[in-house]
Amino acid sequence: MSEELSDPDAHQILAAVLTDSPEACDLLTVLRPEVLTHTREAYDALYRTEQQLPAPVLHALAAVTADWQGSAPLAQWHRSHGADPQLTAADPITSALHGLDADALNALRAHVDLLSTSPALATGEEQERLRAAGIEAPVAVLISQLVSFESYLQRLVAGLAALAGQAASTADAPARAPRTRGRVAEHGGRTVTGRARPTRFTRDILQWEPWIAVPTEEELTEIQRSSFASKASTNSVYFRMLSLTPGITTARSALDNAIFLPRDGAPKAERELAAAVASKVNDCIYCASVHARKSAGFSKRPEDVDALLAVVLERDGDWIAADLSPLSAGLEERWAAVVTVAAELSRPRPTLSTEAVQRLRALEITDTEIADLLTAAAFFAWANRLMLSLGEPSLPDAEQAAA
Repeated sequence: MSEELSDPDAHQILAAVLTDSPEACDLLTVLRPEVLTHTREAYDALYRTEQQLPAPVLHALAAVTADWQGSAPLAQWHRSHGADPQLTAADPITSALHGLDADALNALRAHVDLLSTSPALATGEEQERLRAAGIEAPVAVLISQLVSFESYLQRLVAGLAALAGQAASTADAPARAPRTRGRVAEHGGRTVTGRARPTRFTRDILQWEPWIAVPTEEELTEIQRSSFASKASTNSVYFRMLSLTPGITTARSALDNAIFLPRDGAPKAERELAAAVASKVNDCIYCASVHARKSAGFSKRPEDVDALLAVVLERDGDWIAADLSPLSAGLEERWAAVVTVAAELSRPRPTLSTEAVQRLRALEITDTEIADLLTAAAFFAWANRLMLSLGEPSLPDAEQAAA
């Protein structure tokens, strides 16, 4: 990376990973200014403010995430900003580093491996392993935020590269095999509290249960409470959990609103559709239920949304779906094009092509509207990984007796 970018803001980060040139910021004008601002705030909160893990560990785990997801520019970025090379290497860690013992470091890295590639395979057992290694709830949330934010950032970079007609530079995946290889996602059955899990994708309202200790409403500090004030009331267990990382959550809440609330740009139905598609690819039943419901409501096309939710994707030993084309099958041309872009961008190693972007342009969708769709899909690489790594969905109280 350019030495001139030793202390960049989010604009320069994205410009650097696209072209290695600080003059390339013009490429980013297609994004909403608020999206850039809140992305910068999230980066600053994660890497430039004091956290419960030191910066060399955070940058190293971010580089590992980028390696798994194939982003050579972001992997290089984090290595050039202080990532500890022992944490990014393939070999097991055998000694204490940065005040953490080897067991804790290996547990953190194994967790990052899983969330980078196969977040739907996370279970409550992963959180138990972290606790057994001495990693408490605030650090567990911090790691989920880190992998999730980097997953968003990598897709933002990949999407803008495709929009600019540039080929993405890929990174080799680590030599380690994720511990969950060969496992299947747990749909149905019972949660850790004994509640019934949903067995299928649905537009119905679901509940969500955390796997970690969450502050009560009375235990929240004012900083924690304000971190999600724009998103939910304090009776939301999910946002009370995210308040354990208040700086990141404040930026994330603002970014969420900046992407999904504006009335101009891409139709809200299509932004919500992109979110639902990302959730299908990542196998996040809870997030898909929320945003499929919104897309159906805005579009008045519940049958099309339900058809997408009903698609069964064939998955490999890492729970990755190679063929995503069934998601767009049978849809009219515009929605099929939106679904294709959102799905390809949501792969564990994003593969968005310039041809997929050109298909949207051929339908007279402007670049600013395409950017809205890209950011909606990219954001759900973040949202899905938080939901999947820190808890699980359950059926509403009214459906428990019948389950």
